[in-house]
Amino acid sequence: MAIVTDELALNYHLMHPGDDSAPGDPNPAYFLDGTCHLHYILRHPWRGAQSFSFIHVTSTDMLRWTWQPTKLQPSFTGHGMFSGTGFITGEGMPAAIYAGVCEPRRTFIAVAGDRDLGSWRKPYAVVPRGVPAGGNVRLLGDPDLFQVGDTYYAYAAGDNLQLCKSTDLVDWTYVGPLMQRELPDVALGEDASCANLFPIGDRWMLLCISHQLGCRYYLGDWDAGAEQFVPERHGRMNWRRAGQSLADPACRDFFAPESVLTPDGRRVMWAWLATADPAIDLRTVQSLPRELSLHDDGSLRIEPLRELASLRYDPVTIRDLTFALPDVGRDAPPCASARIADLDGDAFEIRITVDRAQAERKRFGVRLFADDRDSGLLVLLRPETGTLCVGDTEAPFAVAALPAGEDVELRIFVDKYLVEVFANGRQAALSAFMGYRGGNQIRGYVFGRSDKVAPTTFRSVEIWKLKPTNQGFFEARENRIWQPDTQ
Repeated sequence: MAIVTDELALNYHLMHPGDDSAPGDPNPAYFLDGTCHLHYILRHPWRGAQSFSFIHVTSTDMLRWTWQPTKLQPSFTGHGMFSGTGFITGEGMPAAIYAGVCEPRRTFIAVAGDRDLGSWRKPYAVVPRGVPAGGNVRLLGDPDLFQVGDTYYAYAAGDNLQLCKSTDLVDWTYVGPLMQRELPDVALGEDASCANLFPIGDRWMLLCISHQLGCRYYLGDWDAGAEQFVPERHGRMNWRRAGQSLADPACRDFFAPESVLTPDGRRVMWAWLATADPAIDLRTVQSLPRELSLHDDGSLRIEPLRELASLRYDPVTIRDLTFALPDVGRDAPPCASARIADLDGDAFEIRITVDRAQAERKRFGVRLFADDRDSGLLVLLRPETGTLCVGDTEAPFAVAALPAGEDVELRIFVDKYLVEVFANGRQAALSAFMGYRGGNQIRGYVFGRSDKVAPTTFRSVEIWKLKPTNQGFFEARENRIWQPDTQ
């Protein structure tokens, strides 16, 4: 029986406890009576072929997860299950809309029999009416459902985002295109799959992927009269790594998002880290939960889940660290690195604050898993490209674009080989570094020569160890309570 080895088992990321598990899209999520319910896809044998179930995990803090018996599986539904969305019916019951893996392909709705999701009513197919002659609107391909007042709206990627509506979840009528227009930085041929459409602040957000380019989003408005989403901004959350093809892109390090609204009004999302590293590509690993909100300028704010702070212990704070550059004429590369601290363990949060005046036009960062030879994983700010680099992953983030007076803050989460970095609540990027045991230092890195660049001072480096939240993972690795039926 294949299991996730102790070496691959993560401390505080959600990870499937069994054997190969791709695809691993997170799926219907709910907050019900103080408990978060999340599902993710598992591929498994069924009746001599491959099929797909929704694995069910629960948590009260979105960090410590317990695996539940699998209810949404082919032995119950009669078909496999691809991505969809969870929602609450007008009667207050949790329900899911999803793509059925069957012939012919159909979209289904299933309504839970209780608010613990311990039972479900048999799913039924969604069949829209009033489709224009020659149309092919069957709500196939990762359907999503959202509500405006007493009206349910549904759309799906496979139908080129064609919208249908219902007042009872049974009778559906065709409306028209979901989006009023497309934006210029979206390439022709990009799909909008694994989608969620929801209000955020005073706007609406469409969170989705394109299958080849990974997670992305739109911000805009809901036009109630036209019954359309009107996008105003488009942004990406997935970033190509060096070595990933441009001609035939398959950049899915941050992929297949799902989100939930918490009882205190926060929008929290996860994404499947589908191609983060070959060693874990067939393992379902979910990103850290991210809180989404809007900045005052209307741009997207991306922050790590605030409950992560509850895992901190053994704090260390180092202030006013100055890194000097090599003298002119020295036979050395135009950069310098110096030890900040040793990291004793494999689960950390590191917060680095640099005054804005110190950061302007400077190329600087830190090395993780480093030793005195400056090996390890580089987290770097590049003013020449306006990017944040985490290993080979490079995401747009320019100090020069920050509002006047805003200092630089990097929050770095280390979970063994997995590193996620959040920059000023405006950008996030991640990398897997399987050589994480190569060194235990965090080292500062600066670029230039002393006659051109003044020394760089980090105002503070705060380091916390993080308590593991993986007890439920190890229990489920042994009891396999989640194991779907195979016959």
